[in-house]
Amino acid sequence: MVIRLARATALACIAFSLILAAAAAWPQGMSLIRDAEIEDTIRAYAAPLLEAAGLGEDAVRLHIVNDPNINAFVAGGPNLFLSTGMLTAAEDPGEIIGVLAHEIGHIAGGHLVRTRDAMENASAEMILATVLAAGAIIAGEGEVGSAILSGGQAVAQQSFLRYSRTQEQSADQAAVRLLERTGQSPAGLLRMFQRLEERERLAISEVNSYASTHPLTRERIRFIRDHVEGEDLAAGSASDTHGTAHRRMVAKLKGFLDPPEATFRAYPDEDESTEARYARAIAYYRIPDLGRALAALDALLADHPDDPWFQELKGQVLFENGRVSEAIAPYERAVALRDDAALLRLGLARAQIESGDAASLASAIKNLEAATRLEPKSPQYWYQLGIARGRAGKRAASSLAFAEAAFLRGDVERAHYHASVAAEGLPEGSARWLRAEDIRNAAEQDAKKRR
Repeated sequence: MVIRLARATALACIAFSLILAAAAAWPQGMSLIRDAEIEDTIRAYAAPLLEAAGLGEDAVRLHIVNDPNINAFVAGGPNLFLSTGMLTAAEDPGEIIGVLAHEIGHIAGGHLVRTRDAMENASAEMILATVLAAGAIIAGEGEVGSAILSGGQAVAQQSFLRYSRTQEQSADQAAVRLLERTGQSPAGLLRMFQRLEERERLAISEVNSYASTHPLTRERIRFIRDHVEGEDLAAGSASDTHGTAHRRMVAKLKGFLDPPEATFRAYPDEDESTEARYARAIAYYRIPDLGRALAALDALLADHPDDPWFQELKGQVLFENGRVSEAIAPYERAVALRDDAALLRLGLARAQIESGDAASLASAIKNLEAATRLEPKSPQYWYQLGIARGRAGKRAASSLAFAEAAFLRGDVERAHYHASVAAEGLPEGSARWLRAEDIRNAAEQDAKKRR
């Protein structure tokens, strides 16, 4: 699992257009979480909904935000953000699937106002920063939001709120249709709304219904309940596969995000379920108690030797405790089991780079190049590729990778510098030279717009 901060200031010149749930409640400095297993689970939930909506499996980019509030939104094109609070609050997969149906309803319905290409192509951190700025504006912190969005288009608050409420109602209707088309009940979405209503009740005196980007939860509950009561489907229990994946996802998030003592209380030793053992292994690693963490992971792997996520965690535990060479084998096994997971390749490549072995360094470059093909808009892969190429003595190719990473992060000055270095050292007319020139020109154009 990788947790990284989203820098709000990176969005200085990007106009915003978004549909969001209670953006004002999201504090600045929010962090994004990357975890291959959790993302895989959510993609499995979303796949039938996307098909029913007439969208491809890759039509939506999923992002996890480290925030205890129950929240979800789409922004900056087909980017769907889910909070850890929502994922862990859900008692079963049906609740998350219902929320996904609602957010996919926004995308399929074309509810996102068209934005500049820069916004649609921005990295997840940059898009999240825009949402935080919008939240500041809606909350009345106009100076804060304006500073983050300097250079962006002006937004009329009341017009935005009216638009958002209308689209939320439309997305609820779309969610019900998508769930029905996939043979799933909206009962899970109803339960999530009821949970939201309970939390709203605690602060009802402070809520202004006209300053909400969503319709009041009780109105939405009434609409969904009418469909649940009139449906022929059962109450929407998820498949055993989804149920197992959900329990593992919740255990993993709690293991990584809650204090270890809270994890041990939630998953006591007498609980021998796979998810409980998983959570405890993570908690031991975080204490840190390396011996017990490795023992717990080895016991899990004895029962599940072909589980890529347990292999990945063992590699991470060894790597982060300085046992770099030992980390390579479990990471290699994880990649062999899931060679389409860019994050697994990143973990393996980092261990290979730090091992100091020349043969491992060449393999690291191959893994990172594969990762950039799988996820070309993720700056972390490009940055690590720059390090690997640099250590291999490939200075121009290294600078090109650093230029890609900087450009994706919105650091146009650094992108221009590295692209210039790359262009000077690469064969003129080659594919990499042309890419360096593209980045340099784009950075120059961006700099002109800021003047």
